[in-house]
Amino acid sequence: MKRKTVRRKTTVVRKPKKKATVFSGKVLRYSIVALFVVLIIAVGYHYRDGLAYYFSFKSDKILREETEAKRISDVRNYQVLEKHEEKSIGLDVSEYQGKIRWTYVDTLENKYPLHFVFIRATVGKDRKDRQFNRNWLGAKENKMIRGAYHYYRPNENSLEQAKLFIKTVTLQKGDLPPVLDIEKLPKNQSIENLKLGLKRWLNAVESHYGVKPIIYTGERYYDDFLKEEFSDYLFWIANYNFYREEIAEDWLFWQFTEKASIPGIKGNVDVNIYNGDLQQLRYITVE
Repeated sequence: MKRKTVRRKTTVVRKPKKKATVFSGKVLRYSIVALFVVLIIAVGYHYRDGLAYYFSFKSDKILREETEAKRISDVRNYQVLEKHEEKSIGLDVSEYQGKIRWTYVDTLENKYPLHFVFIRATVGKDRKDRQFNRNWLGAKENKMIRGAYHYYRPNENSLEQAKLFIKTVTLQKGDLPPVLDIEKLPKNQSIENLKLGLKRWLNAVESHYGVKPIIYTGERYYDDFLKEEFSDYLFWIANYNFYREEIAEDWLFWQFTEKASIPGIKGNVDVNIYNGDLQQLRYITVE
C-alpha cells in the first residue's frame, strides 16, 4: 500500500520594513531643507525693515531717479543706520574717490545728514594725497566738520612721516583732531619697534597741534596690538562684519561699511558713525 506524501506548506516569514529614521536619506534631506527654510525666515524677519526699504526703494525710486544720486543698497547698512539715528554720521575720502562734487554731499538715503568727513592728507614719508587740497577746501565750503588723516607706513621713518603731515595740514578752529591710520604690520622690524614709531608720530603731531590725535585701525589690529598699550588714545575702528550692527562703547568712531553710495561721489565710499550726537561731536573739535 502506497503512502501518500504529505507536503507541508512552507510559511515565508517576511521581515518587517524598517521605519524611516532621522538618519535615513529622505528624512535627512527634508530636515536639512526645513532647517534652511527656517533660517531664511529668521534672517528675513530680523532684517525685515531693511528688506522692506530696499525692495520698495528699488521699485519706486531707482527706476525713476537713477541718474540723480547714488544710494545704499546693502540691507545691513540700512539696518545699522536705523539703529543709530541719534548718532552723528560721516564719511572718509581720499584720491580714490576722484573729484568730489562737494555741494551734492549732504545726506545718505535722503534721510541721514552727513555731519563730518575725514580726508586723507599724506601717505608715508613722501606722498601727499592728490585730492587733499581740493577735498579740504570743499568740505569746509560745504560746512562739514572736517578732519585729516595720515596713512602710516610701518617700514618708513616715523618722524619723517610726522613732518610731512604737519607740513601738509593746517588745522583750524572747528576741525577734528589729526588721525593716524595704521593697518599694516612691519616687514623689517619687531612689533615693539613699530609701537615705538607710532608713539613718536603721535607725540610729534600732538606737540605741534596741541591736541591728542585719534588712531584709526581695524578691530582685530586694535585688539591684538594697540588696545592695551595705547589705551589713553581715542580710537576709530573699522569693522564691516555682517553680525555687528551697533557701535562698541569704547569706540569713538566706527567705520561700518566701505560700500556706501553718496550723492556727489563716484563709486563706493566709507561711512562712519560717531559715538555721540552732533553737539558732542563739536565738543571734540579743535578750539
